[in-house]
Amino acid sequence: MNSLARRIERTGATPLEGLYDALCDAAEQPSGPGFLNVFMGNYAEGSLDAVHEMLSHPGTLVGGGDGGAHVTVICDASYPTYMLQHWVRERTRGPRLPVEQAVRMLTRDPAELLGMKDRGLVAKGRRADLNVIDLNRIRLGPPRVEHDLPSGAPRLLQAASGYVATLVGGQVTSREGLDTGARPGGLYRA
Repeated sequence: MNSLARRIERTGATPLEGLYDALCDAAEQPSGPGFLNVFMGNYAEGSLDAVHEMLSHPGTLVGGGDGGAHVTVICDASYPTYMLQHWVRERTRGPRLPVEQAVRMLTRDPAELLGMKDRGLVAKGRRADLNVIDLNRIRLGPPRVEHDLPSGAPRLLQAASGYVATLVGGQVTSREGLDTGARPGGLYRA
C-alpha cells in the first residue's frame, strides 16, 4: 500500500514535512490540483477486522448513501466497487468476502428491504438491471474534485473500471465505462 505514513518513513521526513510534500505534489498534478484525502473511520487498532465482522452480520445492509448531502467530503458511489475490489479480491490482512455474498449484499438485500419485488435477482419476470463485471479488472480511480453542479459548486467523484457493461431494463446504458445514451430508467415508486 502506498500510504502517506509509509512514504514519510521511506524518505525520513518529519510527519509535517511529509504532509507538506504530499500537498505540494498534489498541487502539481497534470490533471489539476489534487487534495489530501484522510480516511479516519472504521480502522480501529490499525485493522478492518471490525468492519469485516459488521459486513458478515446477517442484519447488515451496505450502502445507505446520504443522498448527496455531503458531496464535498464523501463519494458514496464508490462503495460497491470498493467492496468488490477490497473485500472480495484484494484483502490480505484478514478474511475476504465470497463474491456471491458481496453481490447479494449489493443487489438482493437492498431490493428486498425496499420492497422492490422485480429487482435484486436474475430470474424470469424480473427487471433486467445488471452489471457485467470483470472482477480481475475492477478498480477505483483516485478521488477527484469536479465543479459540475448547477451552481458550479464542487463535489467529489471517483471513477471505476472493470465494469464491462451496465444494463437497465435489459438495455445497455454503459459499455466499458462509456455512456451509450440509452435512458430506460425512471423514478421508482414503492
